[in-house]
Amino acid sequence: MLKTLRSVIRFRKFEWNSTTRRLSRCASVEDLRALAKRRLPRGVFGYIDGAAEDERTHGRNCRAYHRLEFRPRVLRDVTDVDPSTTLLGKAIKMPLVLAPTGFSRIAHSEGELAVARAADRAGITYSLSTLGTRSIEDVAAVNSGAKWFQVYVWKDRGLVKELVERARDAGFETLLLTVDVAVLGRRERDVRLGFTLPPQLGLDTIVDGIRHPGWTWDFLRSEPIEFSSAVSRDASGEVKGTDAMGLAAYVNEQFDPCLTWRDIDWLRSIWDGPIVIKGIQTIEDAVLSAEAGVEGIVLSNHGGRQLDDAPPTLELVAPVADKVGDRLDVLCDGGVRRGSDIAKAVALGAKACLVGRAYFYALGAGGERGVDLVLRWFDEGFRRTMALLGARTVAAITPDMVRWREP
Repeated sequence: MLKTLRSVIRFRKFEWNSTTRRLSRCASVEDLRALAKRRLPRGVFGYIDGAAEDERTHGRNCRAYHRLEFRPRVLRDVTDVDPSTTLLGKAIKMPLVLAPTGFSRIAHSEGELAVARAADRAGITYSLSTLGTRSIEDVAAVNSGAKWFQVYVWKDRGLVKELVERARDAGFETLLLTVDVAVLGRRERDVRLGFTLPPQLGLDTIVDGIRHPGWTWDFLRSEPIEFSSAVSRDASGEVKGTDAMGLAAYVNEQFDPCLTWRDIDWLRSIWDGPIVIKGIQTIEDAVLSAEAGVEGIVLSNHGGRQLDDAPPTLELVAPVADKVGDRLDVLCDGGVRRGSDIAKAVALGAKACLVGRAYFYALGAGGERGVDLVLRWFDEGFRRTMALLGARTVAAITPDMVRWREP
């Protein structure tokens, strides 16, 4: 009996690293979300996980992928699948871009640097937010791969011009213009949890910090959080408002409700690379984007964080791609959690997907190693889905491989 037991029983080697041990029990983005929820203070997790008002659009973004089912083709040679494709005229490893997320150091002290390093190793395009907590130059120093810079056309056009020039000088190749923040959406979960950016201390936040010692220790040991790129200057050119409190107030005043299509021409006058508009939510605006001459658009409702009851982005992909897909590259974000989700968007006509929350959860759950893990899952999941669909190349993922299921 003992000999039989020895032949079938294998004891796992104990993993001494606590982060690796935690991550080894995760199998999906939802698992990383649950782990981040346990590790992060309630307000911090709510900021990452929450959306506008009743959060209906956020939920519908995800459920749209559940409603789209595959029609796999079999008996096809899928010995070697190739997930590479082209985006904005350049070859990319797979149809995935990391979306810009603001205030990333709220999840982990390394913030954007951890994500940028992981993206570089994985060969995935990384997008830095204007409201990032690591500077344009610091990110460029740790990522030699493809990089996009997300920008708002603020009231202070001088600051925007300075940011664009810094991004160009640091090797960022594409501007990602976010256009769905004429005013900030109302995020009621933050209100209920008493969460602000930057966080303000109170008895509840102190108690919450004590209950999450890992995050608190990491937070207290790191340098003060700043919006490292979006600094303001006074008339003499002196930098001001670099502290998070002062700059947060400044930034909130800078969102410009007067932004129009004419501002695309102004942006083109100070930038000679590709411009991608992020925040398109109708066919009509997709057509206007093509007429404005931009190289790409992202069908995006800001992850449901701006206007609740905006349309789920996946439902827009096919009609928009049919209308303007021959004039610009159509991308989408919102609700992407698996490599199979990327395949669904591609089948409908998207050139690539952007993911934000997925890697934000991973950053909160396990820092840089968490981001490495989730990027590996996306790569493996997309390759596996291609093989099971019978598609050896991205071009072979065609509209007839998916169909909408009744709600």
